[in-house]
This record gives sequence, C-alpha cells and structure tokens, in this order.
Amino acid sequence: MTDTADRQGAATAPAVRPPLATAGIGVIAAVALAVLVFSASRYDYFGDELYFLAAGRRPSFGYADQGPVLPMLARLMDTIAPGDFFVLRLPVVALTVLGVVLCALIARELGGGRGAQIFAAIAYATSPFLLLQGKMLTTNAVDTVLWVIITWLVVRWVRTRRDGLLLCAALVTAVDMQVKWLIPFFWIGVAAGSLIFGPRELVRRPLLWLGGAIVVAATVPSLIWQARHDWPQLSMGEVISGEQGILGGRVMFVPLALLLAGYLGAVLLIYGVWALLRHVSLRPYRFLGATLLILVAIFLAIGGRIYYVAGMYGVVLAAGAVGLAELAGRLNPAPRRLVAGAGAVLAAVATGYLLWATPWRDAAHVQPPAGDAEAAINIGVYGEFGWPELTSAVTKAYDSLTPAERADAVIVTDTYWQASALDQFDRAHLPSIYSPSRGFGYFGTPTDNASAVIAVGVNDAFLHWDFDNCAPVAKVDSRIGYPGNTQDVTVWTCTGLRHPWSEVWPAWMHL
Repeated sequence: MTDTADRQGAATAPAVRPPLATAGIGVIAAVALAVLVFSASRYDYFGDELYFLAAGRRPSFGYADQGPVLPMLARLMDTIAPGDFFVLRLPVVALTVLGVVLCALIARELGGGRGAQIFAAIAYATSPFLLLQGKMLTTNAVDTVLWVIITWLVVRWVRTRRDGLLLCAALVTAVDMQVKWLIPFFWIGVAAGSLIFGPRELVRRPLLWLGGAIVVAATVPSLIWQARHDWPQLSMGEVISGEQGILGGRVMFVPLALLLAGYLGAVLLIYGVWALLRHVSLRPYRFLGATLLILVAIFLAIGGRIYYVAGMYGVVLAAGAVGLAELAGRLNPAPRRLVAGAGAVLAAVATGYLLWATPWRDAAHVQPPAGDAEAAINIGVYGEFGWPELTSAVTKAYDSLTPAERADAVIVTDTYWQASALDQFDRAHLPSIYSPSRGFGYFGTPTDNASAVIAVGVNDAFLHWDFDNCAPVAKVDSRIGYPGNTQDVTVWTCTGLRHPWSEVWPAWMHL
C-alpha cells in the first residue's frame, strides 16, 4: 500500500511538461561552448592533466587518489592527438555544455516554463566555477556533470515513475564511482530525504537495488586494488581536510560554496533550497532540497572541499528558477517588472564577471601569485605554467652527468605534477621517472643500482640524510608557475644512496 507521502507526491507532480525553450537554451549552450573552447585552447597542460596522462600510460583497475576513467580517457585523447592539450580537453568541454542544457531540462521537469528554463541555463552557464572548470580535464569537472545527469534522471522518475530511469541513474553512478568516490554520499542523502519527505517508494524500487548491485560489482576491482595498497583513497580524506584549511576550513565552507555558484547562481541556489522545501508545486521533490543540506552537513563533518556539493547545483538552480518564476507570476504587473528587471541586471552582471574570469589574457600579462593562498584559489591558472622551464632544467642536469652515471641514473621529483610533466614532455630522453607523491608513488620504486639520482624539489634534509653526496645543479623559478612545482624548485644531483630504495621509499611517500 502506497504511503501518504507517495500519494501526495504522485498527485502533485505535473503529468505534462511545459514547452521546451529550444531556441533560448540553444543560444546559451552555444555561447557557453564558445567560451569553453576559447578557454580550453589557452596556456598549457594543467598539472592534474599531466598526471592523468602519466596514469593512463600505467593502466590499472585502481589508483591511490582516483578511479581509472580519467586516465583511460586521457590516454585515448592523447592517442588521437598526441601532445595536444586542447584535444585532451574536448570531452569535458562537451560534458560541461551538457550540464548547462540539463539544468534547463531539470527546470522543465519541475514544471518551469520557457522563462524558468532559460534562467536556469543562464545561472549554470554564468557560474565561473561550474562552467570554467570544464576548460580542463579534471575529476571534479567530470564528476559534477555526472551528478547533474543522475539528478535529472531521478527528477524524471519522480514525475513519470518509470523505474528504468532509476536503473539508468545507477549505471551512471557506476561510471562515476570510477571517477571519484563522492556519489555514494548523494544516494545517502536521497535515501534519507525520501524516507523523511517522500516519495518513500523510491527506496523500494527493485530496479534501483539492481542498479546498486551493478555499482558494487563494477567497483570491486578498484576496491581490491585499494585493499592491496592499504586504502590510500581513504587516507586522502585527512590530506584534503588539511588542504581545505588554507581556504578558511569549515568556517568558510558554506559562504565559499555559495560563491562557487556565481552571483546569479548564489541567489537561485538559496531560493532553490527554499522552493524545494516550501513550494507546493515542488512538493514531490522536497527530498532533493534535504539532500543538499545533508550533503553540506556530511562534508562539513569530514572536512571535504567546498566544491564537493557542486554536483547538486544543477537541480537546485533549476528549482530556484522555477520558484522565482512562480513568485513573479503571482505579483502585480509593476512588481513583476521590477523582479524581471532585477533578474536581468543580475544575469548581466554574472555574465560580465564570467567573461572577465575567462582566461583571455596573454601569458605575458598574467601576474605571478602573491602567495600560497592566491595560488591555491587560482590553481587552474598557475597550475598550467612553468613546465617547459622545469623540463629544460632537469634535461640539462641529466645531460651533465657522466656517461657511467647516465647509464643507471633515475629522476625523483617531490610532487606528482613534476614527475608527470617530465613523463609527458621528455620521457624518451630522460631516464626512469619516480615520485613519492600521491598516486605517482604507487607507480614504482627506484632501482637500488642507480649510480646517480636527479632529485627535483625534494627536501634537502631527506637528501643529506639518505645520500653521501648531494649538490644543487639548477633552480627552477618560473615567473607565473605554481609554488613548489615550478617556482622556487631546486634540482639536485645525488650519489651514494646509504640504504636500499625499498627502505627509503616508504619513508618518502606522501599523499
């Protein structure tokens, strides 16, 4: 027997969707695509993109800090167009534009007319974070859009009760589990929210549970890899929590999470939660408003990054656009024009800020970071510079070795970005490249017979403790590089390893 919450939800959900704002959504998607294509063509590889390429050359069912989807995607794109960072980024560009379109489609599913659909699409497309994260291949850019696809499928299920949609949502979840391990928190929030607010029928659907079994089966290889390596992905939580501290930690989590949505997006995000919880027309979808609040509470508790909740923004922005359109429709003509004018001004300001945030400046005019905090905030810019200087310095250091030293030399870098850059740009000439940093540390251990080690940015205390002789041979200090990766980096040549690498490497490895 169907419970009260299910009966109310089924009765309230609109049976027929409003007309689709095809032209308006198409224009917004086209503009978003143009901005992304331009942005993706700028500068150079981002540090994480280099890492995905390195990981793709070392295929595995699991990695220390991610699943296998992005490494395999990076390898595919690099095979199609070797050394072309623009082509590497095209899949995530397409996914991000899909996110813009789906945000509008969710608004339509929620009962929003053409105006609400267009407003939702504008809000998504004018968020510098939601849009411009799609200028480069990163786990979060892919993960965010997969969440939008999943929420769109869940919303459609609420309206249609077609259980195949839940199975499709589970299949997308299985893919997302091979990108990041955040999506289970979404389903925890959905289960809790639907049990409290309805439709409780959601958690009883057999195809949903079948999909859950598929998700578990697809994740088993990664789980086995993690178990064999002492669960490094779980240890990453403590590292991430510490890194979040540079942006204000838990105190600034909610304000910064709102800012990620952009000027217009922040307004729609706040009102979207209210609309999902309070508007009669959105009553069947209240559980999604509760899901966002549950996710915020979870990520606050575990010290997650502020963008972990961004996957929910699509559905909440859509609800905010629908709710505001309903509110404006109930007003008298004069107040309605005032609200419409305010919305147009806010959309224009948000669009202007997005265009300003687009990486249009020539590299010569990009200013270096003033400190670690600014570098962390603008990591997507500074993380693209300095790789040629780094590669050149290391190559010269290697070429300066004697023929006997070069025969058995290895390179060890402090960060996985540095190792990945060398692996991408000069692996044919350089000797074996290692790094104890994050996932790269699991790619292999240096051989014990190395007669010389070129150490890049490694703490000199470690070097003098573990080697008989170490001497600095180069300095990398790119004007607009990322601190610790391509700025203020010393290149050392070391000989006389005092202990086998099998003993040294575990002490050096870090996440």
